[in-house]
Amino acid sequence: MSGSSRDDEAPSSRQTVRNLRSLVTDAARPDLLVIKLGGEVIAGNERETIAADVAAIVETGARVVLVHGGGPQATKLQEQLGQAPVQIAGRRVTDEAALDVMKMVVAGKLNVDLCGSLLGAGLRPIGLNGTSASAIYAEKRPPRVYSGAGPNPVDLGLVGDVKSVNQDLIDLLLSKGFTPVLACLGATKKGQVLNINADIVANRVAAELRADGLILVSDVPGVMRDISDPESRIRSLTIREGRALISEGAVTKGMIVKLEEAFAALLSGVRRIHIVGKLGPGDLAREARTPGSVGTVLLP
Repeated sequence: MSGSSRDDEAPSSRQTVRNLRSLVTDAARPDLLVIKLGGEVIAGNERETIAADVAAIVETGARVVLVHGGGPQATKLQEQLGQAPVQIAGRRVTDEAALDVMKMVVAGKLNVDLCGSLLGAGLRPIGLNGTSASAIYAEKRPPRVYSGAGPNPVDLGLVGDVKSVNQDLIDLLLSKGFTPVLACLGATKKGQVLNINADIVANRVAAELRADGLILVSDVPGVMRDISDPESRIRSLTIREGRALISEGAVTKGMIVKLEEAFAALLSGVRRIHIVGKLGPGDLAREARTPGSVGTVLLP
């Protein structure tokens, strides 16, 4: 029954891709684009829209690598299992039990669901995580001081820092026409799995692959001066301007983490980073072609 349902849905998805192709064919599209999807995006109706948009971009000849998180779903499962999720300054504290949840949710259900949507849109997705031939090599993060968490160093537990990305693996998959889909779990050389913020993974992947663009897709349409006012979206933001907004308190919670990690990526060589959300058909291609037209573009 489930197989019949997928067969019924695929033609519709592929027709959407054909309709979208006209939106991106004439775009000054990047050759390599890294797209990061937040867990809230994968769970919603946007997933099918984004899958069709990615397929339309790939059909023009561009290469796309996807990275995804799963924070909201992990928090929900933790609560269902009787765990008490802990976050400090927008960052998840990860003990053994929380890490097991991340494995089940991020490398499991969400990666499979996203690959399913991409497959239905006509792509050839390959689901990966840090243990997939060391796709994401990481080491445990030592205690450090975080903005908004006080003056003392904080130990986040089984949380990692990306040390390298298996470029050979990703390049091989891209050269054969596959679309890599990376879950935000890293692994040490000894095989210890570590939870990593998906923005950090996406930033590092973009930097090491020298991507032409990095698009961070979440549930907000960009950096807002007033989160309750969609018209307050900031089209373009430099590192200096972004840090001023954080100091003023105009940017709070998870957006602080997103901006700080993005600034680090810009300083490491990523040319530009886009923050977008609440996307419609063709919006990904439009933002890549005209930075700031759909979300906020971050510049050095």
